[in-house]
Amino acid sequence: MKTTSRAAAPRRLPPEERERSIVDAAVSLAGESGLEALTVRAVAARVGVTPALVAHYRPVMESFVAEVFTTIVAAERDEVIASYDPSVDLRTNLLRLIETLLDDSRDDVAMVWVQSWALGARNEALGARVRTEMDLWHSALEDLIARAIAEDPVLRENPLQVDPDSSAWMLLAMVDGMSAHSLVHWVPRDRADLARRTLSAVLDVPVVEPVQPAETLR
Repeated sequence: MKTTSRAAAPRRLPPEERERSIVDAAVSLAGESGLEALTVRAVAARVGVTPALVAHYRPVMESFVAEVFTTIVAAERDEVIASYDPSVDLRTNLLRLIETLLDDSRDDVAMVWVQSWALGARNEALGARVRTEMDLWHSALEDLIARAIAEDPVLRENPLQVDPDSSAWMLLAMVDGMSAHSLVHWVPRDRADLARRTLSAVLDVPVVEPVQPAETLR
C-alpha cells in the first residue's frame, strides 16, 4: 500500500505566544543579516509558519521593520547606560561606554544602525523610530555627563569646561562613524587610543576667555 508523507503542521500556539515567536524570529534574523533581510517570507521561514500568518500579525512590513529596529537598539542602549558606575569618574565611565559600543561583538547592532539610516530615508515609520532612538541616546549621554558634573566638585566649579549637550553629540558622532567604518574593516590601528584622544578633546576643552578689545592705535 502506497503512503504519502506530509510536512508537519506548525504547532498551534495562543495568539500572544505566536506573536512573540514572530517578533523574536524577526529580531534574530535582523541581528544575523540586518534589517534588509526582513521580509514576510524570510520571517515566516524562520518561525516555520506560512507567510500569511506573519502578515496576519504584522500586516505592514515597514512598521514591523521599525518595531524590530527599536527592539534591538533600545535593548543595547538600556544595557550600556545601566553599566554607568557612579563610583568612578566621568572620564572612566565614558571611556568604558565608548569601548563597549565599539567592541567587535556589537557589529550586528552596528549593521542594524547603518541600514536604518539608509532604509529610513524611504520608510517613514523607520525614519521616525531612528530619530527617536538617536534623541534618546543623546539625552541619556547628556544626562550622565550633567550628573557627573553636578557630583564632581572640580567640574562643578568650572561648568563652562564641559558642555553636556555638545559633548554628547560629539561622542555619538565618533561612535557612529567608527562603528560604520568597522563594518568594512576600515578602522584605525588602535580604536581604543582614538577613543581616548577624542574623549580628551571633548572633556578637556579650555574655558574660552572673553576677547579683550585691542588698544586704539595712535
